[in-house]
Amino acid sequence: MAKVAVLGYGTVGSGIVEVIKTNQESINKRAGIEVDVKYILDLRDFPGDPYEELVVHDVDVIMNDPEVDIVCEAMGGTGAAYAFTKTALSKGKSVCTSNKALVAEYGTELLELAKANNCNYLFEASCGGGIPIIRPLRTSLSPEKVVAIKGILNGTTNYILTKMEQEGADFDAVLKDAQALGYAEANPEADIEGHDACRKIAILSSLGFGKTVYYKDVYTEGITRISIDDFAYMKQLKATIKLLGMSKEVDGKYFAMVAPFVLTRENPLYNVEDVMNAILVTGNTLGDTMYYGAGAGKLPTASAVVSDVIDCAMHAGIHLACNWEPEKLPLSSLDDAERKFFVRVAGEDAEKIKAAFGEVKMLEPVKDGELAFVTPVMTEKVYREKASDFQVISMIRVEG
Repeated sequence: MAKVAVLGYGTVGSGIVEVIKTNQESINKRAGIEVDVKYILDLRDFPGDPYEELVVHDVDVIMNDPEVDIVCEAMGGTGAAYAFTKTALSKGKSVCTSNKALVAEYGTELLELAKANNCNYLFEASCGGGIPIIRPLRTSLSPEKVVAIKGILNGTTNYILTKMEQEGADFDAVLKDAQALGYAEANPEADIEGHDACRKIAILSSLGFGKTVYYKDVYTEGITRISIDDFAYMKQLKATIKLLGMSKEVDGKYFAMVAPFVLTRENPLYNVEDVMNAILVTGNTLGDTMYYGAGAGKLPTASAVVSDVIDCAMHAGIHLACNWEPEKLPLSSLDDAERKFFVRVAGEDAEKIKAAFGEVKMLEPVKDGELAFVTPVMTEKVYREKASDFQVISMIRVEG
């Protein structure tokens, strides 16, 4: 029997217990061994909860119990969660988590600790919620040299941008709506400024390229400057705007960033709407594969954690190899990255624009006193140099 302890009985933690208890028979069959929850760690009591008798308040009860094989960390943050994870791994207990902040900050250290103690540190739910993406990168795509990862990695921002496009509502109004529906936190900064997506693309890039990508090194922009006027121009381009996390290798150089991008209808990510997430992985021989689904939520996230629990139960005493080395992956300057740019500038001098940027695609103005256009392909550095002579209202990069 594989005994499980769940650290934290909030949204994700209670979901983990619910998934294990609801699907216990099928989980046991898949694991080839009985899997059950022995402890729930929380500072609170839960009178009337069907599993209140499993609640303990002292983490040492869990850490010192040799029957506990697998620990599900659902506390969040990088404080106690980090300390408890290290303790569990040092005692040979596998740890499964959805904690992207902890994985992004300490992933290599915890993976090395798991390897040293012949157990596992698994984090399927840390990127994309219930979407299977970590395991495919670790196993199914292992023959491939990953050359690019691009994804809509945050449901809150995707919901906001979808509503702005479809309903013509401004950013602030849609953000309030998202908060009322529970899609955005009271303090939405991590989502709307791109920090959440940044941590996720750093994790995915580290797994895809095999060396550590530090999230603090990833250039990051949010969506706070996107307006309904930008979406008005998208109708002319038959395009949309999405917040993308992306990394890619070009001629031996590695680039990573999070920013809003213009996507045309030919792009596989174009139709990913509302709170849904999707990740596009490109292999050198396989080509494109896409992973789509619920990027957050209690049960989708919990289901992904429990998938790791099953993996640990099936491989008791066996460390599962992970293509993520501690060595830092050097990221090239975005100055050298090439793409087109959608630009809005104040003024009405189209000839000056053409003289500066070359063969641009001019768009019909949606407001007086401005012009909008799409540049030819150029580097980020060249774009900034040319744009310095204009009063830029808005710039959004164009993907593919």
